Amino acid sequence: MKIDVLTLFPGLVEAFFSESILGRAVDRGFVSYRAVNIRDFADDKHRTADDAPYGGGAGMVLKPEPLGAALDSVGAEKRRTIYPSPSGRPFTQNVAQELAAEDELVFVCGRYEGVDQRIIDHYVDDELTIGDYVVSSGELSALVIVDAVVRLIDGVITPESLSEESFTDGLLEYPQYTRPEVYKGMRVPEVLLTGHHERIREWRQQQRIEKTRTNRADLLDAVNDENSEEAEE
Repeated sequence: MKIDVLTLFPGLVEAFFSESILGRAVDRGFVSYRAVNIRDFADDKHRTADDAPYGGGAGMVLKPEPLGAALDSVGAEKRRTIYPSPSGRPFTQNVAQELAAEDELVFVCGRYEGVDQRIIDHYVDDELTIGDYVVSSGELSALVIVDAVVRLIDGVITPESLSEESFTDGLLEYPQYTRPEVYKGMRVPEVLLTGHHERIREWRQQQRIEKTRTNRADLLDAVNDENSEEAEE
């Protein structure tokens, strides 16, 4: 997959792609990336990339000319272009799987009060939010999405590791334990020490259901609704 990230702070992006799973994906050739500095496309000596919003209000807005020129430089009009924004539709595991099937992605990282709406109207295919909160850096949101997508590319992570993760089938992941057997008086659940694979599988599935019911009952309702629809068919 080829990924271009348009940003005012390329150092943040480059550091992210150099470590851990993303770094290994790059080294092994599953992913290539570019951190494109939006300021490089500004036409004044101060490399100005933002301006005050029309109509007044606090903060600054990324100007359309340099950002549009940066988008043109990577051929964004012919590629799937994503703008992470609190105003977008929710980014979910299903959306991550959809994006993982793409060969190329472009990310627009907003700052301050965001980007000129005309950029969104002309270039952006997906406006996505990573949650119902606001962060100061579009880079953070973009890289969350990148990480969730890249780890789904065939070969980046073993299929076994992905199959039991949270959201894979609508449920959260079961609790994990490792050595020592006793820590601060708390013991590893006995079933995990039995070596009985079927009992362990059943225990883990029950734990997934209980954890989902406690932390994300909405997900469990969605799973039940889906199962009911399948039964009716």
